[in-house]
Amino acid sequence: MARYVDGYVLPVPRKNVGAYRRMAQKAGKVWRKYGALEYFECVGDDLNPKFAGIKFPRTVRAKPGETVVFSFIVFKSRAHRDRVNAKVMKDPSMNDPAYKDKPMPFDMKRMVYGGFKTLVEA
Repeated sequence: MARYVDGYVLPVPRKNVGAYRRMAQKAGKVWRKYGALEYFECVGDDLNPKFAGIKFPRTVRAKPGETVVFSFIVFKSRAHRDRVNAKVMKDPSMNDPAYKDKPMPFDMKRMVYGGFKTLVEA
């Protein structure tokens, strides 16, 4: 069965990784609650491999003291993704007043995002 994936790459200050993890753990529970098949948040480990190509830190203009987080959420299809995301955005925990005026633990302006159709599933 071909699946659909939302993918994200974002810079996170190393000092904020713990706060990001706590936020991501809560978000993962909400996405799974509404039907996402899988939810992953991965923190950079080997970000400067020796090969020709653009490295993740460059894609998000990572600054000294920042790492890169690669995240993806798996859905049954694009339509399923759209339904799940609509429910997630209406969930009260996503609009918790306690977090309303708090800054995100990363720079959203440098986040890279996209939806992807599965090409190969092995």
